[in-house]
This record gives sequence, structure tokens and C-alpha cells, in this order.
Amino acid sequence: MPTRTRAAIVRRQPGPFEVTDVWLDDPRQGEIRVKMAVSGLCHSDYHLVTGDSEAGLLPMVGGHEGTGVVEAVGPNTPGWDVGDKVVFSFIASCGKCRWCNEGMTNLCDLGAFLMKGSRFTDPDSYRVSLEDGTPVSQMCGLGTFAEHTVVDVNSAVKLPADAPLDKLWLLGCGVGTGWGSAVYAAETRPGDTVIVIGIGGVGINAVQGARHAGATNVIAVDPIELKRTTALRVGATHAFATIEEATEFAKSVTDWQGADRAILTVGLLSGKDVADAFAAIRKAGTVVVTAIAPSSEQSIPIPPLDITRYQKRIQGAIYGASNPRADIPRQYAMYRAGQLKLDELISNTYALDDIEQGYTDLLEGRNIRGGLVHRP
Repeated sequence: MPTRTRAAIVRRQPGPFEVTDVWLDDPRQGEIRVKMAVSGLCHSDYHLVTGDSEAGLLPMVGGHEGTGVVEAVGPNTPGWDVGDKVVFSFIASCGKCRWCNEGMTNLCDLGAFLMKGSRFTDPDSYRVSLEDGTPVSQMCGLGTFAEHTVVDVNSAVKLPADAPLDKLWLLGCGVGTGWGSAVYAAETRPGDTVIVIGIGGVGINAVQGARHAGATNVIAVDPIELKRTTALRVGATHAFATIEEATEFAKSVTDWQGADRAILTVGLLSGKDVADAFAAIRKAGTVVVTAIAPSSEQSIPIPPLDITRYQKRIQGAIYGASNPRADIPRQYAMYRAGQLKLDELISNTYALDDIEQGYTDLLEGRNIRGGLVHRP
């Protein structure tokens, strides 16, 4: 029987989140229904509101980070039980495609469905609908801005029974994307000088990752004082309001060569951001592009000759080149050991009905991370 629940949906682009009743189908084979505990307010979901990320089908339930408890398990779906705790990975991994088998599960072929919001097994099948039967898509196949959701188990990672759901929602996107951008995509090494540009929910974890990888200088860049101060608390050695200041400092501590790595985690990427990061790194240095740009952004103002003669590398990163099924348990173990900061990153929590206030606080720089706490 379909289940009624409440969700924050986008009906048009650009357009606001609207909290309304929706209907969930029962989970089918390979699916689970989850009662949400906390949903993360990630900037990526706000790109739905602005239209910078185009939804494959509207309306769409926003949200791709979250934790919860399994309420129902689809038939012939081994390995899952009612009562299991779960954290979602916004990147699904099938374990069967070329990319999964080569250890790059963040590039799994199921990623093609992220913005379509349909079922992975059937591109024309949806599990959410409005009262009149209109199908509703789910951001990343998850749609965590809801009190309940139905998801494919390829997007779910089971947690231990004692796992704190009020903290671990951060592991579904922000932590893995930022931490992996520094550790995996940038290949940060001991002694490096690393610049992280944009200290939001992703950038703050790139700071942690660079410090864990052994960087000597971890330089945070953000115009907002709260974010610079928080970065210094969780691993940055220096913090500046502008990339120009950070670049000058990086050169001063590297015999005027420049940073070894620059990681772009700004809220909305421009070609100029990439060019500024490119100018900040040394010969054979690396720029990691993790931030999302609007589809209208089509060029990067970098002299092509400089790419060749300075042997610099521009490296893209989805989910920080992390492998969620391996890295989420690893990061939870680091959190339990006190090596990874999570509590310090959560600035505020909100009710589902206050989602617009949550995003206002994000955009105005009052939050490092905010989350929607759902009713028990």
C-alpha cells in the first residue's frame, strides 16, 4: 500500500522548495523504505532552486544526504532488515560495471540517473507521486528532504546499531567529497602546501583531509570569518579572505614556487576560479575542481601554453574520487577515534517546514553545515 509522507519538492526551475504531502510506493526488489532521521542541507540541492542543476523530471524531491532507519524491505532483498540504521551515499555503486570493478565506484554507471531521479533499473519508473498521481523524481535517486523515502540499496550503506544518526548524515556527501578531494584527487603528500578555496560543507572536509595526508601548510580561503575560524579549528594552519592573499602566502613559504595543490570547493564555480587556482600552484602542481559550475559556464581563462610548459594538472573530482562503501565505514572509524571532526561542523538544525530558513542561513554564511531533523 502507498505511504503518505511529507517532502520538500521543487515544482519549477528556478523555484522554491515547497513542503507538501506525497505518496511513496512500497519498496520493490533491491529497495528499502527508510524513516529519515536527519537530512543534510547541501549547497548542491540549492542548485535545483536556482536552476543551475537541471532536474530530469519535475517535480523533484530535493536532498541527497541523510541517515535513517529501515521501515520496510523489498521482496528478495537480502542483507537488509527492518530496524537497520543506514546512511545514504549520493553516488550509487552497482559493483558490476567497469568503473566499480576498477575501484572507481564514484564513477559507477548508475551515476547517469543522479539528476533524472528515477529508478536505476527502469529510467521511466518513479516511487514518489503527488495526490493526483503525478510522478515525482528524487534527487540522486534519494530525495532525502522527506520524512520517509524509498531508495535502491545500491545507494545505502548500513551502519552499526550504536551509530549516532544525528552526526553521520555528514558522511553521505560533504565529508567524503571534501576529504577525498584532498587525499585522493589531489594526492596530497606529507610536507605539501595546500590551498582550499571555499570553506563550506565540502571545503571544511578538504581541510581535514589535507591535514590528515600530512600537509605542512593547509591554507583556507573564504570571505566569511566564521568559516575561516572553523577551518583553523579543524586543521587549517592559515586562513585568508581572498585567493590573492593565499597565493602570496603560499609563494612566501615555498621559495616563491606556489602551492603544491589547490582545491576548489566554492558554492558556485566560475572559469575565473579555476584560473585563479591555476595561478596559485607551482610547476607540476595540481588544481582539483570539486565545485559545481552552471551549465552556462563554458570557458576557463588559462593560457594553454602554461599547461604544457609548467606541466600543471587540472583534475576533476566527483565525490572526491572516494569509494563510499569503503570510505564511509573508514571515516566513521576515524570519527570514533577522534581523528575526524563532525560535531564541530554542524552549526544549526531545522524542521522540514523551515527548509527555506536553513538555506538562507547557508547562503548568508551563518552555517558550516545545517541539517533537517525529522519528527520521530
